[in-house]
Amino acid sequence: MADRLAALLEHFSVSARVFHTGALCGINDLPGDGGVGQLHLIRQGDVEVRHGAALAAQISEPSLLLYPRPLAHRFVTDPTRGADMACANLRFEGGAANPVAAALPAFIHLPLSALPGGPPVLELLFAEAFADYCGRRAMLDRLFEIVLIQVLRHLMEEGRTQVGMLAGMADPRLRLALVAMHEQPARDWSLDDLADSAGMSRSVFANAFRDSVGCTPGVYLQRWRVSLAQRALLHGRPLKVVAAEVGYGSEAAFSRAFKTSTGQSPRDWRKTQADS
Repeated sequence: MADRLAALLEHFSVSARVFHTGALCGINDLPGDGGVGQLHLIRQGDVEVRHGAALAAQISEPSLLLYPRPLAHRFVTDPTRGADMACANLRFEGGAANPVAAALPAFIHLPLSALPGGPPVLELLFAEAFADYCGRRAMLDRLFEIVLIQVLRHLMEEGRTQVGMLAGMADPRLRLALVAMHEQPARDWSLDDLADSAGMSRSVFANAFRDSVGCTPGVYLQRWRVSLAQRALLHGRPLKVVAAEVGYGSEAAFSRAFKTSTGQSPRDWRKTQADS
């Protein structure tokens, strides 16, 4: 079976950095700035989660809260007892261009009991979080990254994303075409080629892909190529080299596709990123 996450995480890695472990008491505001997402693990305690004036969740059992993209939020807990939590910032490589972060809902709330394979990892993570072992921070950072991968698996296997890349990855046939595009972005894919990789007829594949992913296979391939190109440009690679690596025969063709997806030319986009 094709590995749905391998190519995604190979091209667009994610790193975690722990910033809080212990009791969180009273009202705590997290501004959602700095260009990072956040992952919060609640070991015990009641927590009210607010997004502005809106109540986002009322939590009374061990739970996981995932913010793939920056989003201001507030935690309200008992001012005396508080809630035991471990929290980490998440940095998705490529920032806004990261297709994993872009495919996820803005806020995900899961009971820890719903996470398959979670107990051994979570037990070790909480043991590290609430102790003072040598190498504790490095261990926690890696464990948070493992938990995130478990969350991604769960969302795909349970069909928790209705439309988009992760919804397509949950489909046993469509994911074969998606993985093929992810692994060979420079290939000159035709609709027939992609349908064959999914084991479907051309028309059935095209309709199923559009319904599940929310766009045509051609548009998806272009967006994937542009995402890879953005990552390469941020690493300072020459425009001409990047164009060839992601499957465009000329710099002009690449620039047209890039501007269609982002609204900017590759050079303007790179300058904007450098100035921000």
